[in-house]
Amino acid sequence: MLCRGAHCRGPRAIPASPGARGGAARRAPYNRGVDSLHNVALAAGLAWASGIRLYAVLFLAGALAHFGYLALPPGLAVLSHPLVLGASGAMALAEFVADKVPAFDSVWDAVHTFIRVPAGAFLAAASLGQADPAWVAAAAILGGVIASGAHLTKAGSRALINASPEPFSNWAASTLEDVLVPVGFLAALKAPLVFLAALGVFLLLALWLVPKLFRALRRVYRSLAGVASGA
Repeated sequence: MLCRGAHCRGPRAIPASPGARGGAARRAPYNRGVDSLHNVALAAGLAWASGIRLYAVLFLAGALAHFGYLALPPGLAVLSHPLVLGASGAMALAEFVADKVPAFDSVWDAVHTFIRVPAGAFLAAASLGQADPAWVAAAAILGGVIASGAHLTKAGSRALINASPEPFSNWAASTLEDVLVPVGFLAALKAPLVFLAALGVFLLLALWLVPKLFRALRRVYRSLAGVASGA
């Protein structure tokens, strides 16, 4: 535990969520050695995954906590409640299907611009909910930035892929995201330093790639508009 004494300013260790307490005696959670590093990795992992598969990571985190494999902070313990698990699971299934439909997936992404980014900020802040308010505010800001980077990279690349008439590249990209999110989130729990280093590389690539994606999209749509006006 990092915090020692009443004047500690950093993020504190987080207790096990209520849903995990019953299983804690039977199994150790993935983030058994909870400290500031694991808190930061959990916050970053939730923010990053929410920018790609928000409902899937909510369901995954809640299910892991419910069965005692993950110690969630008190602010996120509600994710392990059966009612919340049912809602997040249903929405994860809906997103799984919607993301496989070319063109509709881009509509889904556009709508979720207003959902994924605030959710990423909230989840990152809630991960450090017992820390100093300055840390919580910083987590919310950085969580929003991470979720924005992940969302814009996903939405931009998928919109560009949708310019191709065949559906197979879209399905392949969607399936890759389905696999990447749980693998990345579990890496944040089991190997936080590795995940944070990979996340830093991802954000640098996103900073370089996103402007290029949107410039390419403008060229594609101008070309399509020219063909349509010529017809």
